[in-house]
Amino acid sequence: MSAPDDRDLLAGYAETWWQAIDDFTALLEDLDEAEWATPTDLAGWDVRAVAAHVAHLEQVLATGVEEHAEVGEPAHARGLMNLYTEIGVVNRRDASPDAIINEIRSAATARRTALLADPPSDASATPDRAFGGVPWSWGTLLRNRPLDVWMHEQDVRRATGRPGGLDSAAAQHTIEYLAESMGYVLAKKVGAPAGTTLLLHVEGCEPVAHAVGDDGRGRPVAPPATPTVALHLDRDSFARLAGGRCDAEPGAVRVEGDQELGARVVASMATTP
Repeated sequence: MSAPDDRDLLAGYAETWWQAIDDFTALLEDLDEAEWATPTDLAGWDVRAVAAHVAHLEQVLATGVEEHAEVGEPAHARGLMNLYTEIGVVNRRDASPDAIINEIRSAATARRTALLADPPSDASATPDRAFGGVPWSWGTLLRNRPLDVWMHEQDVRRATGRPGGLDSAAAQHTIEYLAESMGYVLAKKVGAPAGTTLLLHVEGCEPVAHAVGDDGRGRPVAPPATPTVALHLDRDSFARLAGGRCDAEPGAVRVEGDQELGARVVASMATTP
């Protein structure tokens, strides 16, 4: 049975995704055609590849029709999901920028129309369609879409020297979502011992804290007065690090408390595929 507020929760995710699509396509429209060949922080992908990837996933979600392509074995693609995302890139290599932008908009519009006409009401239920066979629930699928689109907006912004988009609803959504993974980073990736606490301050967001329990798992806790380590970052730096994109600008991350542990956390923050 769905929770009473599932419908509103899922509708909120969908609206944030829709706003992210609008921001992303507006950014793409502002680019010169030559900028579409600019390399991004994502290995092997230029701006065109990033836009093509978004078009691919939105088209599958809108139509339920999977694409196929011979992608080979690119050095930058690790794992089945990364190989899957190459399909959209390969299939749109000869598409014009306008064609890719229009595809994103038309597919997203069709998807939004369907979600408004028949909104999902159970976050734990299986969606009518996903992509690549991912076994996601409605909650996971709709929560991930604004994150994916906004992270790719930031990829394009960094590649083309157009900073911005850090105060949008999708930015807030993504930062809060990625911050939830810091317990996993602290306990599993860094291997901090039981009792270790981490306090995360990201600009414009409420501080969040995690602690390692006796079972070796990281869990959210109330912010402690004296955490083992505290990290202070701006939004851009956190998105870069937690998104596995690139290093933060020098001096952008401030560590309080255990400096050695803080450095290991910062080096291990990437949690997106």
